[in-house]
Amino acid sequence: MAVESTTDAAGRSPSELSIAIIGAGMGGLGCALALAKKGFTDIQVYETASNLGFVGAGIQMAPNLVRILTRWDCWDKIAADSTDVRETSIRDGASNTELTHVDMGNIRDKYGFPHCTGHRASLAGGLYDGCRKESAITFHFGHALVSVDTFSPKPTFTIQTRDSRTRQVTADVLVAADGVKSLTRNALLSQLGLAAEAEPTGQAAYRVMLPREKMESDPDMMALLDSNQVTRWIGERRHWIAYPIHGRQIYNMSSIQPDVNFEAPSLSATYTTKGSKSAMLSVFDDFCPLVKKMLDLVPDGEVCEWKLHVHKPLPTWSHGSVALLGDACHPTLPHLNQGAAMAIEDGAVLAEVLARVPLPASDSMGEQTARAISKALAVYEELRKERTSTLVDLAAFSGRTLHLGEGKAKEERDRQFAEAKKNGGNVPDKWASPDVQKMIYTHDCMQVAAERFQELYCAATAES
Repeated sequence: MAVESTTDAAGRSPSELSIAIIGAGMGGLGCALALAKKGFTDIQVYETASNLGFVGAGIQMAPNLVRILTRWDCWDKIAADSTDVRETSIRDGASNTELTHVDMGNIRDKYGFPHCTGHRASLAGGLYDGCRKESAITFHFGHALVSVDTFSPKPTFTIQTRDSRTRQVTADVLVAADGVKSLTRNALLSQLGLAAEAEPTGQAAYRVMLPREKMESDPDMMALLDSNQVTRWIGERRHWIAYPIHGRQIYNMSSIQPDVNFEAPSLSATYTTKGSKSAMLSVFDDFCPLVKKMLDLVPDGEVCEWKLHVHKPLPTWSHGSVALLGDACHPTLPHLNQGAAMAIEDGAVLAEVLARVPLPASDSMGEQTARAISKALAVYEELRKERTSTLVDLAAFSGRTLHLGEGKAKEERDRQFAEAKKNGGNVPDKWASPDVQKMIYTHDCMQVAAERFQELYCAATAES
């Protein structure tokens, strides 16, 4: 697949467009790198934090994401710190009894790319290193978005530095990768007389990383750490999912449980709060001894809890020459392990469509260029919205299924798990289900964008 931008026979090259990106998370980094790989020469990234300071816990990287990272020449370094997933075990949280087992050893052969686990810092660091190799990308750390002032023909926005100085910036295209609390989203919808604030889901999450030295005296723990297995322990309204990362030097554990510990004064801007180890142990008091042994290894004072938020589906992802990306337009629950992948896919598709937008040879007022960009952003939304909505809905469905309490629905779920364990086939945990894996992993978002751009752009032109 060609990486350079295209040039209309009678017009300017899209690579001349100036692009501003708000946010240097996974989506922002991915979008910047995608644009540079397509030949764009002026990509400015504005990030509130004074540096990236990579934090976070484990992350799963499925073939649909690895395909993109490979094309961008940044996968090898990330892969060096990753672990291939070859199986998953879904267990009853209380008894540790295995409900089903899914063999994933053929993922690499079947889809051409592996399914791996790793540390979020490795993925973000790999994307950032890729960006730093591109002279077209400039990072502005310690620059917070204050307002979006105009949307067309050229977006203007105001940023503020850490020493409280403000300045207005103009670009040809503004991309909002500023997360679930997106200021850009609120400004965009306000222009249309709409609103979509982030809403609590009633769920929260703990993230735990256990170092190898704390586990090595326990054979049961070491069997998990030295495996290529993702393990999920499920119970009513709660679960843990866990897997080895960082060369099997760390066992990463992430939970979901009812959101009962958050109080407004303690809630940070990132929806986190300092958690209580005793509260965590209490929430999972009826889980099996193996899970409780691992949780007991967590040091006092190192428990952090995340309050999970989403927002209702948006009527539009773009307005004028401004577009939303990732959690700013389709935040998801983590049950499908596709949140970061969807944001990075968004950036890849956005670069594909902007690289193909036909621009006029001259446009002193910028209005023809703005109309062309607006149609290209409509194509981006058309390519991405239905797919991301499907995955967001599947993640929510999977969460409801995993968290069933006693009753007929749980009995039927467990019957399906047992049937799959005996005979193979699809499972109620959609992340591990072969049919859902096929639907997600075979999707080549960049190829689809390249193949469908002309058709969709013509349709957008006819509608305008």
